[in-house]
Amino acid sequence: MATTATTRAMGAPRAAAPKEHTFVWEGRDRAGKVIRGEMRASGPAIVQTTLRRQGISVTKTTKRRPKKGRRIGEKDITLFTRQLATMMKAGVPLLQSFDIVARGTNNASVSKLFTDIRADVETGTSLSQAFRKYPLYFDSLFCNLVGAGEQAGILDDLLDRLASYKEKMVAIKGKIKSALFYPVAVLIVAFIVVAVIMLFVVPAFKEVFSNFGADLPAPTLVVIAMSDFFVKYWYLIFGAIGGGLYFLLQAWRRSPKVQMAMDRLLLKLPVFGPVVEKATIARWLRTLSTMFAAGVPLVEALDSVGGASGNHVYLMATKRIQQEVSTGTSLTVSMQNAQVFPNMVLQMSAIGEESGSLDSMLSKAADIFEREVDEAVEGLSSLLEPMIMVVLGTLIGGLVVAMYLPIFKLGQVV
Repeated sequence: MATTATTRAMGAPRAAAPKEHTFVWEGRDRAGKVIRGEMRASGPAIVQTTLRRQGISVTKTTKRRPKKGRRIGEKDITLFTRQLATMMKAGVPLLQSFDIVARGTNNASVSKLFTDIRADVETGTSLSQAFRKYPLYFDSLFCNLVGAGEQAGILDDLLDRLASYKEKMVAIKGKIKSALFYPVAVLIVAFIVVAVIMLFVVPAFKEVFSNFGADLPAPTLVVIAMSDFFVKYWYLIFGAIGGGLYFLLQAWRRSPKVQMAMDRLLLKLPVFGPVVEKATIARWLRTLSTMFAAGVPLVEALDSVGGASGNHVYLMATKRIQQEVSTGTSLTVSMQNAQVFPNMVLQMSAIGEESGSLDSMLSKAADIFEREVDEAVEGLSSLLEPMIMVVLGTLIGGLVVAMYLPIFKLGQVV
């Protein structure tokens, strides 16, 4: 039995396209050979009509249940952008490119998203407008660049530039997450170990010490008192920590004031602050360079730059820069007034404005800061390991020593 791949039914353009589903069909060709396949269509009648035109007599049509896919992440959108840019540069038609990408992914959610976008484009919607229907996955920067490429007739070049931009952004975010993951994971493990000691180990030692009939050392008494408090109010401790983290994250996500305060705090942290600042500046420069090189006017480009930086402090600074630029102030002077950019960035921006190569100079500045982020992350990893070991050794070792002090004292008495 052979298996064939069939194309979906092509209907005339319509104002509101009916919802399509995937149908699994079985039938016989003109030679009587049993064949099977899949087709996206609005109903089984469309499947039978389309296949009948191809000389296939359909014997069974079944609607396939949609698979539950994974959550669509930024890496999925980045990979899609690169694939779409590569295929369009190779001369593959846009609709066919969407079909190839949708069939080539293992994530059902990604496949459905691209199939829906393809259906919108097929009915006459521009690609940028089709992307704007899904702001959760395609931000204003993405849609603006695609729209600029469509208007200028250089969509393949803009998609290639956009794919390179998103790959760099994903790389920077990945490095920051990897730098933060290790200490956070160690702190969580340390908290669990301390909780186990306080809830189970120290009470066992307390029962043994109660039979000594001697005064316990001060460190041991302190640890036992902490353990008693922990055993008595463990649900309040865990609830307060979990609830505090939850409400902090929700306030960070919803409240601009909390976002501003937390982002300021991140930039001022003694060890992580410089890394976060360099990564933020790198994203800011890369975004503005990409938008400006694509022909987007500077004032419009700044609309997307602040949000892409990922830091509320730089978002507010970008809004002030945009207001000053719109009134005729140069970009360099506006950036200087914002007081959030180092002198090197201001100098390269000034050179770019004077020489008419602002996008190139901003791109070079972004390259410099991206390299500095790489070096800072590597140095941070080597610095944190001994610091964390010292902290864990002092914390857990101090608890163990405090509990063994009475045993040492008893041994000396004996």
